[in-house]
Amino acid sequence: MNGIIDSLTRLHDRIFGTLEVETQDWFLGLAARFVFAATLLIYFWNSAATKLGDGILGFLTPSSGAYVQILPKAFEAAGYDSSALNLYQHLIVILGTWAEFILPTLIVIGLFTRLSSLAFIGFIIVMTIVDITGHNVDATTIGAWFDRDPSSLIMDQRSFWIFLLLVLVIKGGGKLSVDHLLGRSRGY
Repeated sequence: MNGIIDSLTRLHDRIFGTLEVETQDWFLGLAARFVFAATLLIYFWNSAATKLGDGILGFLTPSSGAYVQILPKAFEAAGYDSSALNLYQHLIVILGTWAEFILPTLIVIGLFTRLSSLAFIGFIIVMTIVDITGHNVDATTIGAWFDRDPSSLIMDQRSFWIFLLLVLVIKGGGKLSVDHLLGRSRGY
């Protein structure tokens, strides 16, 4: 019996050891970026598009919806008049909108992968705080870990988003990324 177990253990180690060696420099970064592109890229681009103002300079003049989404309580306190907000508040909305376009793009192409992923984790944390405190989402939407229900939009879903981004922070974009093409093998 020990001979069979030893043979199976060696077979296991040979198969999965080879798999690990053959995929270590390229697979996880590529797979994480692919999953990000397939599940989150268009979601965030569409969200950012709702924040753009009219015309060619819409990226500099956010829509009222941008202020409602990003600074809901401050915008309400200003009587829904963006001109009543201060420069700092305008910058938050503009930079938040740009971040929704730029960071996902950098992640998908694998440019400054680690820094972009880390910044996007921060973006998701801020987005979550705004959803909970600014939009007053209900307890079901917030959810909880270890509650036997994996469908909450905040705790469950965003935990997976952050985990995916943590893979990129730790592993980088991999060999099939712009970082690698530019000689940034560490995936800055």
